[in-house]
Amino acid sequence: MSERLFREEKRGMKTALEGNLIFMVIEYLGILSCGLSGGLAAVRKGYDIIAILLVSWISALGGGVVRDVLLGQVPPSGITDKGSVIVTLASGLVVAVAHPEISRMTWSMLVTDAMALGSFAVNGTAKALMCGTGGMTAIFMGMATALVGGLLRDILLNQVPAVIQDQHWYALPSLIGCLLTLASTRAQQHGLYPARVDMALDLAIVALVVVLRIISVKFDILVPGAVDRH
Repeated sequence: MSERLFREEKRGMKTALEGNLIFMVIEYLGILSCGLSGGLAAVRKGYDIIAILLVSWISALGGGVVRDVLLGQVPPSGITDKGSVIVTLASGLVVAVAHPEISRMTWSMLVTDAMALGSFAVNGTAKALMCGTGGMTAIFMGMATALVGGLLRDILLNQVPAVIQDQHWYALPSLIGCLLTLASTRAQQHGLYPARVDMALDLAIVALVVVLRIISVKFDILVPGAVDRH
C-alpha cells in the first residue's frame, strides 16, 4: 500500500474513531477529570478563579497542544475544538465551587483519570501516524498527549510532577497503550483487518490502560527503582 493511500485510509479510520460515541464519551470524561484535578490543585494553592481555569485547561489539553505543535498541526486542537475547551473551562468553574465534594471522590477521579491516560495515548499515537510519522515518533507523541498536561500543571504549581513522584503504574500503562495502538495500526495497514476492527481494538486498549492503572493503585504495585547495591 502506498504512503498516500495509507494516509487516506488512516484519516478515514480516525474520522470513524472520532465519530464513535463510546470513545467520545470516554475522551470527554478524561478531559473533565483532568480539568477537575488541575483546578483542584490550583484551589489547594489558594489561587484565584483565572488561575484555576488556566491550570484546568493546561492539565486537560496541554499535552495535545504540545503534540499538535510538534506535528505542525496549528492552530492546535486545544484552542480550536470548542467541545474540549468548553468542558475544560466548565470543569474549572465546577471545582471552584464544589472542591470539598470533589476532594472526596478519590476512586471516581482515579478511574476517569485512567480513562484520560488511555484515550489520550491512543489518540495521540493515532494522530501522529495519521500525519505520516514513524512508529517511534508516534509513541513519543502519544506519551506527550497523555502525560505532558499533568507535567505542565505541576511545573506551574511548583511541585514535583506526578509522572515522577507517583511510583504506581502511571506512565507505564500509557506506554503500553501507545505500543498497542502502533501495533494495531501496523496490522491494519497490512490488511489484516478493516478499520472498524481497529477502532474496536482502540477501545479495548483504553480499557486495558484503565485496568492496569487501577490494579496498580488498588494493590499498591510500584514500578521498580534502581537496584540496591553496596
